[in-house]
Amino acid sequence: MNLVIALDCEMVGSGNRSILAKVSVVDEDGRALLNCFVKPTDTVTDYRSSVHRITARDLEDGESFDNVQRKVAELLKGRILVGHSLDFDLGVLNLPHPEHNKRDFAKTRMFMQNGLPRSLKDLAREHLNKNIQEGHHDSLEDARTCMELYKKFDKYW
Repeated sequence: MNLVIALDCEMVGSGNRSILAKVSVVDEDGRALLNCFVKPTDTVTDYRSSVHRITARDLEDGESFDNVQRKVAELLKGRILVGHSLDFDLGVLNLPHPEHNKRDFAKTRMFMQNGLPRSLKDLAREHLNKNIQEGHHDSLEDARTCMELYKKFDKYW
């Protein structure tokens, strides 16, 4: 069993809150353990398609939230979780994860600038010489990028 996984989610707007639209989880080799759209749990008022290109059609064909939440919870058990702004991702999944098992690039001082989080896009460019989020965000690409960053700096933790 892989001990480290990376997670990223895409969200859509429902009133003044975000709800889960897509979730991606990768293993240490960047292989997708889960990569799926999620049926909305509430009325979508803003698809945010300009950010991640997710449409109503994508979500209609998605998996149920409960099913996805169960799958992610199972993947999280006993593992180190890597990501960028993990509290947002875990929040829309409504899942806890122990702080000592999180590796969050948005909260780790070494990756911040003037005490503020830097974007994953900037971190990828600087530390991996890689351009991501060109035109849109993709949760699978972002999860893989987080894993690459983690593997480069795993000794830091």
